[in-house]
Amino acid sequence: MPYVPRGRRRLGRTGVTVPPLGLGCAPLGNLYRPVTEERARQTVRAALDTGVRHFDTAPHYGLGLSEERLGRALAGRDRASCVLSTKVGRRLRPLAPGEAVDGQGYTATPARARVRDLTRDGIRRTLDASLERLGVPAVDIVYLHDVEGHEAEVYETGFPALAELRAEGVVGAIGFGMNHSGALAGYVAGLDVDVVLCAGRWTLLDRTAFDDLLPVCARRGTSVVVGGVYNSGLLADPSPGAPYDYVPAPDALVERARRLASVCAEFGVPLKAAALRFPFGHPAVAGALVGAATPEEARENAELFAYDIPDALWTALTGRGLLGTDLPLPTAAPGAHP
Repeated sequence: MPYVPRGRRRLGRTGVTVPPLGLGCAPLGNLYRPVTEERARQTVRAALDTGVRHFDTAPHYGLGLSEERLGRALAGRDRASCVLSTKVGRRLRPLAPGEAVDGQGYTATPARARVRDLTRDGIRRTLDASLERLGVPAVDIVYLHDVEGHEAEVYETGFPALAELRAEGVVGAIGFGMNHSGALAGYVAGLDVDVVLCAGRWTLLDRTAFDDLLPVCARRGTSVVVGGVYNSGLLADPSPGAPYDYVPAPDALVERARRLASVCAEFGVPLKAAALRFPFGHPAVAGALVGAATPEEARENAELFAYDIPDALWTALTGRGLLGTDLPLPTAAPGAHP
């Protein structure tokens, strides 16, 4: 039988476990295009209906809008049945008189501004505000968000503040979330990190995390949650001009993505299903987060995740030079998972 990720996986040495598929909630904050309140609620409910119980958000996503909408959509649900993660490092404040909103890719957001704040007080204030927006007394996972280039503040105050919250039992697991796998590897090597959220660096098109981050995580017992499995769009629709890491993809990458899609089609497998399954070849990977802006997308995520993928597909992709021969693959063959 083909390998299908099932069951919950423990994050590091903590008591927090996550199911393999989670909902990334950046689109609920009006990422690139507006989403109505009702549409956001329907999207979360559709994810719940498919069995999703892991939800990831952040103050950065729509300047708090994503957290607010997720909280309202989950209101009345059994809190213990869901795993919630949010992020710290960007504190939100009201706009000053005459100050314009800087959406940073988010539209129709609340009148707030982001402030980089890695102080102990700032971390706690940011988390308290997130809990209020989410309408919950606690979250399970807190990540330091996009803190590459802020090593001194991370080591002096940011991570110690999170470790203090973990020791107090305020949060269950702590770590880092970013798309720079090299920076993540450095933090995992030097700190007691339970989990990292790595976006876009362990995909069918990008093996960077395999070379720098994943070996350190395996050695240190740190779990990995993978985001950006479609590399912001190219692996969802490999057409000319498709985005790759939020900018138009180079022609060579478009061609490689099209070759990947062609081989997948030979086996009757959508490219998106293969892209979503691929990261689970590595044993450090505990889960994957996929965004959705509509209930249809949330349901499609679940269908793709459960897709029947033959082991022969991975063999073909490797044999045709589209995947490195040294990469671990999500096959059911003995010894497939290092």
